[in-house]
Amino acid sequence: MQAIVDIKFDELLKIVKSLPENKLSILKAEIEKETKSANSRGDFETLLLNGPTFSEEQLDNIAKTRTAINQWRTK
Repeated sequence: MQAIVDIKFDELLKIVKSLPENKLSILKAEIEKETKSANSRGDFETLLLNGPTFSEEQLDNIAKTRTAINQWRTK
């Protein structure tokens, strides 16, 4: 069973500041884990933006092939 508590940011900040050092380091580690998983989307986006692309010659070849296939399908 879970209880949902609505805590304002200022109250949460006071609670975090009052944590003992060992608990604070555990909290920081958990926050870092969450941040890394959020950054994985950014890493994926970077991979896609820096990935290989078609050259103009390859794009022309694809267009010619598509035209030939479309002509073959309409006969």
